[in-house]
Amino acid sequence: MSNITKLIIVAVGGQGNLLASKILGEAALDAGIQVQMSEIHGMAQRGGVVESSILFGDAKSSIIADGEADILLGFEPLESLRAVAKCNKNTEIITNMRPLQPFTSAIGLAKYPETEEIEKLLKAKSKNFLGFDATKLAIEAGTSLSLNMVLLGALAQRNLIPIGKDLIEKTIREKTKKQFAETNLKAFNAGFDKALELGV
Repeated sequence: MSNITKLIIVAVGGQGNLLASKILGEAALDAGIQVQMSEIHGMAQRGGVVESSILFGDAKSSIIADGEADILLGFEPLESLRAVAKCNKNTEIITNMRPLQPFTSAIGLAKYPETEEIEKLLKAKSKNFLGFDATKLAIEAGTSLSLNMVLLGALAQRNLIPIGKDLIEKTIREKTKKQFAETNLKAFNAGFDKALELGV
């Protein structure tokens, strides 16, 4: 059994992937856990893909190869599907299920798949699947920009990473802008509660 936990986070540019990664990295360091991180940026300013790899434990590399992810955390359903090659039969997938239509699909050049079809494909590629409308919970907490916090809350509830809920909350309070801290914590707890409610 490996003592390394491999987490992939995928999002569209502007959804807050990098802040979520930073919070997890800072929380891990605070807990005295070794952490390796790397990021791949598409055309982030134009809604391109942003992918982060986070490895908790004594990892020699920050790269997560195909089939190696323990957890896939997706901020957008189609991006989760695009990253599914990183998964294996033991991977846990947590994803926002509200689509963010890419430009090509918005102008009719490409068809966005049905979310039911995306869900079916993701379920087939994972051990456990947790998908819900995280954008809705973020808006209810105060702003759609706290989508990343909702998904961090769901991740914390599933107890898949070696960092507890309290430490992630502390890091959110300390490392996010003061004027957004309470909204972020509200969103985090909404995601935690939703994951608890849905179970897997």
